[in-house]
Amino acid sequence: MTKEKRQKNRSRLATQIRISYIVLLLPSLVFIAFAFYNMQRINKRNNDMISSVVKASEFSLQFKEDFDNETYLLIVGYVTPDSSGLKEDLSKARQVVSELKDYTTTEDNQQRLAYAEKYLTNLETYVDRITENLRHENKYEDNMLIWENDVQIVTALLKDTINEYIYYENRQIQTVQAQNNAMFVNIVEISIGLLAFSLVSMIIVSYFGPKFITKPIEEQVKEEQKLLRKAEFDLLQSQINPHFLYNTLDAIVWSAEAGNQKQVVSMVGNLSDFFRLSLNKGKENVLIREELQHVRSYLEIQHIRYQDILTFEINVPEEFNEYKIPKLTIQPIVENALYHGIKNKRGGGKITIYAEEKRDHFTIVVEDTGKGMDEERLRQVRKAIRNGTPEKNVVYGLYNVNERIRLNFGEGYGIHLESVLDKGTRVRIRLPKK
Repeated sequence: MTKEKRQKNRSRLATQIRISYIVLLLPSLVFIAFAFYNMQRINKRNNDMISSVVKASEFSLQFKEDFDNETYLLIVGYVTPDSSGLKEDLSKARQVVSELKDYTTTEDNQQRLAYAEKYLTNLETYVDRITENLRHENKYEDNMLIWENDVQIVTALLKDTINEYIYYENRQIQTVQAQNNAMFVNIVEISIGLLAFSLVSMIIVSYFGPKFITKPIEEQVKEEQKLLRKAEFDLLQSQINPHFLYNTLDAIVWSAEAGNQKQVVSMVGNLSDFFRLSLNKGKENVLIREELQHVRSYLEIQHIRYQDILTFEINVPEEFNEYKIPKLTIQPIVENALYHGIKNKRGGGKITIYAEEKRDHFTIVVEDTGKGMDEERLRQVRKAIRNGTPEKNVVYGLYNVNERIRLNFGEGYGIHLESVLDKGTRVRIRLPKK
């Protein structure tokens, strides 16, 4: 499976999981937003109406008595026009009426407040007339008539108007309260409906969701298992290719004809070990010591055939022997080093196998002093291995090895190539300890 296809599968799975979350969460989110909006609106409306009634009540209780008394004191000379608080009382009253107009939403109460503003204007006129009369003598009776027939009547009208405002505003509060109760019932009904919908959705999702979500995973696992089996078969088939077998048997015949009995015995033994370890009772992962024995048998055979150009050294400490490695991992890399590195360099070269240990992983290194690669070719090989576009020659075996390691142990493991032209190539095989 190519890297692009794996990424597409992951993206598809992530999308399906997100859709499932949205299906389950959307009703709850809608309900929360609906309830929050309505609660906030109801709360603001109630606060405005209550504030309106409180301000109107305070005004109704205090203004008439205070204003009538203050006007009388002004007329009898107990206070002067400058020290009188009548202008200030009128100013505060106008401010209260203006605020009440902002609070109320009914047309009738807006009209009542308009009347209240006219009454305040009349009171201001009466105060001005009384103040003007105080500048002249013998106007006491005129001022008392203004106080009795005008001021007290208008303040009474103003008080009645504000009381009517309070009464109808309270009725409006009752109406709003009834609406709030109806809305509460609606919210409860909607909540029950959403709860029922959520329960049904959860039942449906719990039944169909796992199949919906796990289907691409199962498909991906099946595809990767299929690729893994194919990679193993291809590697196994490559080890039993006729050319290698024919060439080895020819070398055995030549050695026998030459009377080199020890060499014949060695080659036959190594060939037997090579195929026995290649099959290895069908096990996918083997111990490092078993894999190295398989590689040693291969190199012993090839060393007899290419003794003029090939030398090798296996230098892996015993503490690595019990670690696991996918079967047929090192040998294809060694074969690649021989045929595409050592044989292509004048004078031959050496293959060295050693190991490096880290905290949570270890690395098997196959290093050769063969032909190597230039930077452009190295970049092409790395890209082919990484993107799953193996060529039919050099890269195919390396791609197969890398893909099997990745499928067995995860994306963090596999092979990494380093190479310098005319100096050689180093292949690092990164594997987990557990």
